[in-house]
Amino acid sequence: MDRHDLPGVTARQVAEAHLSDLRFQATHGVEFLAYWFDGDRGEVFCLAKAPRPEAMQAVHREAHGLIPNEIIGVSEGDVLRFLGRINDPVDATQPTSAFRTILFTDLKGSTSLLREVGESRYMVLLGEHDLIIRRALVAARGREVKHTGDGIMASFDDVAHALDCARAIQDGFDARPAEDGSPELRVRIGLAAGEPVDRDDDMFGSTVNLASRICDAAEAGHILVSELVRELGVARGYALEEADGLLLKGFPGVTRVFELLRTPAGRVGGPIAAPESSPT
Repeated sequence: MDRHDLPGVTARQVAEAHLSDLRFQATHGVEFLAYWFDGDRGEVFCLAKAPRPEAMQAVHREAHGLIPNEIIGVSEGDVLRFLGRINDPVDATQPTSAFRTILFTDLKGSTSLLREVGESRYMVLLGEHDLIIRRALVAARGREVKHTGDGIMASFDDVAHALDCARAIQDGFDARPAEDGSPELRVRIGLAAGEPVDRDDDMFGSTVNLASRICDAAEAGHILVSELVRELGVARGYALEEADGLLLKGFPGVTRVFELLRTPAGRVGGPIAAPESSPT
């Protein structure tokens, strides 16, 4: 998959460039599968099967001269999980954007819970945990990217769907019936947003890492989001409040994060060091 930074380009121009790619692809042993266009950000993403990155560049150079800014290797499975389709737009004048919001959940105290209740009971509780989250995902039109063992990573086409899903997940755990002797299940949630090729070696690499780090820093029962998700959410009418700045591994300086409000909360300040973990 490649990324082209093309400020000012129109959907029609992108469609024409893609048709030119199709005319020249066989010469270089390349097969273009789909493209995505974000007019607001002036970014185009092309997905193709190619023997090497240079072959993909050669097609673009010969077809229209628009050389990609970045090229990364991706699997078709990852494309489907993150982006939801591998096909050209039905209407060439209205292509879809590849911009996605990534959501992570994490079950509080999963290791100690396993020790407390034993493997058999833990698997039952984990199944209940998964069902609450997956019901919210289906209702919000999210796609499960992977199960992390004690949480789920998901992708959303629309930031509003992601924020609604995060709220629904927490509401689902809050509404879980209390049973005598049954341990409480609480999750923390983190969200970030970005493009599939973002100067990283992995699909949504920095966005996934940021969402994971933010999730790690959230308290159980709370939802923290990145600054970009906050900007998009506020524009859609969501209430978000600035939380502590975070010192996140792999990210320079203090990262601003915001809490999606479910109940009134006061603002706190001062950078703190977030726990270290990987998104795997």
